Amino acid sequence: MNCCASLQVRQRKSAPRHLAIASDRDCRADEPLREKGLRSKGETVIAALNGLVEALDDDLTVEVDIASIAANHGTTEYHLRRMFSSLAGMPLSEYVRRRHMTLASAEVVGNGELLGIAVRYGYGSAEAFSRAFRAVHGVGPSDVRRNGGPLRIQPQLRFRLTVEGTATMDTRIVDPQAFTLVGHSTRVPLIHQGVNPQIQEFIAGLPASEHERLKSLSSTEPAGLLQVSADVDPDYTEGSELTYLHGVAVDADTVVPADLDSIAVPAGHWAVFRVSGPYPAVLQTTWAVTATDWFPSNPWRLRPGPSIVSVLDRAPDFSTATCELWLPVERG
Repeated sequence: MNCCASLQVRQRKSAPRHLAIASDRDCRADEPLREKGLRSKGETVIAALNGLVEALDDDLTVEVDIASIAANHGTTEYHLRRMFSSLAGMPLSEYVRRRHMTLASAEVVGNGELLGIAVRYGYGSAEAFSRAFRAVHGVGPSDVRRNGGPLRIQPQLRFRLTVEGTATMDTRIVDPQAFTLVGHSTRVPLIHQGVNPQIQEFIAGLPASEHERLKSLSSTEPAGLLQVSADVDPDYTEGSELTYLHGVAVDADTVVPADLDSIAVPAGHWAVFRVSGPYPAVLQTTWAVTATDWFPSNPWRLRPGPSIVSVLDRAPDFSTATCELWLPVERG
């Protein structure tokens, strides 16, 4: 059996929310040692994620030291935040906000003093608390006290590891020297699914001659015209701003033309995933699979840095494409 460690997340007191369809049993004793090794990698991530969730629930009124929790489990805050966002389907900050309002709702129903509740959950006034409460529950505290609801409860998340058969991912690890990304950049909102209209509009505004000029500057891998996402919110919050650069990779000592933007990229390892299929859905699916399947099964973790998409081949209308997704990684 070709097993791969895979992560799932479920909410307590609710139906499981599966991010991968898999058996919930442990590996049998007669499974290959390699499979057990993959599982142990995933268990490290599981322990860190569940440790984080438990620390958050121990006292939601105190700011949790996420970096220390990550370090205690042999990982980094950056990797832990990205894995949480990918697996839970929401940024860590959004989960904390929902849990705050879930526990606060019990105090509101119990007729606790509103300003006291607000201060306890980190709000400076009853008005600010009421706005946050309404944003989560759809109704204000006074409505809940009068009618008892409705309330949108966020159960505590629990992460678990499963083992499943899965298709092989076309992946390679590269260790290039420092290089520079050069091209035209803009600030755009992060969109998890579908085409980003602001990126589409930005690229369409570049003359064809500029695309050819950029391609002529390319001198190192990743090859060809690149789609670069940098300065991404650590929690990967949808709607948050990032820097998008349309350009190419050049050697670090290349003199960058004055009219182009640049991002210096230090030497380091990259995981490169080659995918083909409907564009951009195939890339967005690959992002999710790296979190549920690939990282738990390999001795690598995400490190800060831009993510890069190299389009190797595409249909004339860009409906399908063959791409490489470059993610900056370090040994876990």
